[in-house]
Amino acid sequence: MEKIASFTVNHDKLKKGMYISRIDKDIVTYDIRMKLPNGGEYLEMNGAHTFEHLFATYARNSRFGGSVIYVGPMGCGTGFYLLLRDDVTYVEAISLVQESMAFIAAYEGEIPGSTKKECGNYLAHDLAGAKALGKEMALVLSDWSVDKLQYEV
Repeated sequence: MEKIASFTVNHDKLKKGMYISRIDKDIVTYDIRMKLPNGGEYLEMNGAHTFEHLFATYARNSRFGGSVIYVGPMGCGTGFYLLLRDDVTYVEAISLVQESMAFIAAYEGEIPGSTKKECGNYLAHDLAGAKALGKEMALVLSDWSVDKLQYEV
């Protein structure tokens, strides 16, 4: 079998940030890297779960909502994937993620989709943990630009 694109990225050089993971026809997959790969610190499940609910809710309700394909966690516990149609420019994608992080960092209230009826693991939420992740990534991405979207080789 051919090696998939994400396994060709040098994880020894990967830093926190936002990267273009792959482009498949009209869909761009963004790597929102929140923890250093193999760094010993990984996303805590309950905080990451709440972060996912808030990130997906914000992105799908944004002006780019019709172009959002998927928002979800990486199995390795170091970040999230955001899949967008290519009608969202790279500058707009960065802005969407920055806005999402600010929204999560400041969020107060009921966690969207967190009832037993709506969620498959409704007891596994941590708003404070999600807010801390949002705040940390807002700082990391505060000056992000298109030239930083490429993985370091």
